[in-house]
Amino acid sequence: MSRRSINGTDFTGMVLTGAERLSRQAEHVNSLNVFPVPDGDTGTNMNLTMTAGVTELRERSSASVGQSATVLSKGLLMGARGNSGVILSQLFRGFGRYAASHQELNAVQFAAALQVGVETAYKAVVKPVEGTILTVAREAAKHANAYARRTTDVVELMREVLAKAQYALDRTPDQLPVLKQVGVVDSGGQGLVYIYEGFLDYLENGAAAGTSVPSAAAAPQAAATSPSPAVQASAVSHIQASAQAQLETENIEFLYDMEFFINRGLGDGPRDAFDEEAFRKALSVNGDSIIIIADDDIVKVHVHSKTPGEVMTQALRYGEITQIHILNMREQHRDLLHAGMDGAAPPELFADIPAPVPVPEEPSALPADEVAPYGFIAVASGAGIEEIFKSLGVDIVLSGGQTMNPSTEDFVNAIGQLSAQHIFLLPNNSNIVLAAQQARDLLEGERQITVVPCKSIPQGIAAALAFQEEESPAANEEQMNEAIRHVKTGQITHAVRDTTFDGLDITAGNYIGIFNSKIVATAEDRLTTSRNLLAAMIESGDEVVTLLAGADASEAETAELVEWLTEQYPDAEVEFHTGGQPVYDYMFSVEA
Repeated sequence: MSRRSINGTDFTGMVLTGAERLSRQAEHVNSLNVFPVPDGDTGTNMNLTMTAGVTELRERSSASVGQSATVLSKGLLMGARGNSGVILSQLFRGFGRYAASHQELNAVQFAAALQVGVETAYKAVVKPVEGTILTVAREAAKHANAYARRTTDVVELMREVLAKAQYALDRTPDQLPVLKQVGVVDSGGQGLVYIYEGFLDYLENGAAAGTSVPSAAAAPQAAATSPSPAVQASAVSHIQASAQAQLETENIEFLYDMEFFINRGLGDGPRDAFDEEAFRKALSVNGDSIIIIADDDIVKVHVHSKTPGEVMTQALRYGEITQIHILNMREQHRDLLHAGMDGAAPPELFADIPAPVPVPEEPSALPADEVAPYGFIAVASGAGIEEIFKSLGVDIVLSGGQTMNPSTEDFVNAIGQLSAQHIFLLPNNSNIVLAAQQARDLLEGERQITVVPCKSIPQGIAAALAFQEEESPAANEEQMNEAIRHVKTGQITHAVRDTTFDGLDITAGNYIGIFNSKIVATAEDRLTTSRNLLAAMIESGDEVVTLLAGADASEAETAELVEWLTEQYPDAEVEFHTGGQPVYDYMFSVEA
């Protein structure tokens, strides 16, 4: 079977089949994580990112490949999770930009779209590393552009793209020594290869042989993946029970939480030219928490309003309204109080919509002296760690970490909840930094945002401690970056597979100690591993050692560890907190 071009229907089928293939193999992608720890999440992040794009595509697919690619790009962009998810979203964002003006793509054009995707993704990464998903995508696109000069068959071209991607993937251990040491290929590159396998499967066999999902009435297995806790209740989980009890339901002034899209290309009759400032001003009359993201002919809108009818009337001036979701926040607050709990999942009907925060609303057009000069958003997992960040002045703590990364949209929604002139984001995980930066870039020109590149919870705590409200944003950024450079981070967890890493023979089930992203200790028991890790971390002159006990740490063992530290390092101040974090039984912080 050969094809001289692909249209929007073909592209939709390719994407849905690729998403299903990735979904089936997500755990295998997770297993390729370099460290043998129970938090390998590249497959999960790529799967959730693709699911977000597929959800958009199923609802708004088109016979035009340009329109379908644009829709996919928007869904991936807002749903991107982790570094792998952000890079994946950028690959398809560039593809969509090239394809936007095309009804169909021939072989040469398809290859060119892949190349623009690669260029876009590389721009999103500050320091690209060879032997990663970027390398696999680049080599495949480069080969596609060369081979497209020799064939007019898109199916044949896709076979070559997949073969080159697989070849590049197989070579990643030669480019990234840590992969060779552990004996795996790059996990993100493997995820991309699975997507490309789905592309080819659809082009060669159609829906019947590969999957039944390309119709609008059906969904790929990826779409069946449960929405993450960070999406379902990212906001309500950060409000303590005491705050819920203190809040009067009737004080929620702008009670209707609204989300919808304006499609500028649709609608009856003449349309006004879109004026974002005028639209924002009109919504602010009876609303706040306004987020407007305009991208070509699509405008995404979020607003809390007293008058949903007026919001719809204003929006209809600019185009057709689609994907309308409206929640009554007073009703939700009553349900929370009645249930005697916070962080409840939203009603099943709205399971894919982030739950709004039932907090007292203030008019968005506040006088300058009533807007806080600074706001903070941090990412953390564990009740104790969340409480620490709250005590340091962090306004919103997004639930997440290594095993469940908040999406770009989670950050955008959280930013929308803060009335502050300048907002600092503390991602606290190297796999979350890109999503935070992408949220900052989406809101450029609307909000002043700084992403502090904290790659661990101890670094995030150090950054929050370094903040001085009387200083300027630039001075605070410099101070916080300086603070995180002086923090050494250690983590204790268990190995999920046998491997050898930097000369250490690691056995599945044993404990491992990670010092600044490097495994330096392993033993059968947790206490020995912890002591060996701390011995590797602490040097003469270090002044403060902090222990954060995880959900699975024992009180007796923790007390014994604190006593050992006090005896071995009498000149150091030892602090202990119950963090409650999953995955890592202990987190250690050492500061000079």
